Amino acid sequence: MKITIIKSATQYKVYCEALEKLLDKGDNSKDVQDEIELLTVLIEKWDAEHTTLNEVDPIVLLHSLMHDRKMKAKDLVEVLGVSKSLVSEILNYKKGLSKEIIRSLSTYFKVSQEAFNRPYNIVNPANSHLRDERVMNTTKYLELA
Repeated sequence: MKITIIKSATQYKVYCEALEKLLDKGDNSKDVQDEIELLTVLIEKWDAEHTTLNEVDPIVLLHSLMHDRKMKAKDLVEVLGVSKSLVSEILNYKKGLSKEIIRSLSTYFKVSQEAFNRPYNIVNPANSHLRDERVMNTTKYLELA
């Protein structure tokens, strides 16, 4: 295959598939390693210019990546090496993403860590009855009598 600068989404997809095949092959020859490096550089350049991951909520991004790979929460449990309840809480905005989870997601999905390391609202169960989003994440203090 003649490798050129990526100019279309179709070409991008072809290059991604070619890169996956080369990586799965496990060939360590110099020619294959050079081709892997070249495809990686071109794909990363396309991603940097055409991806708007910085505008996406990290959990929405995670759901999208899981959907693209036909993954379920139980698959994510294996990828992250955490409990099923923690994955459920993350996917339902009840727990935040730790640095270690961000690193694991970034590595597994081949996405920059910055895509997952963005602020987003965590739902505080104590305030779930409130409709005003400005107070959804405040802490409810109770007076002790």
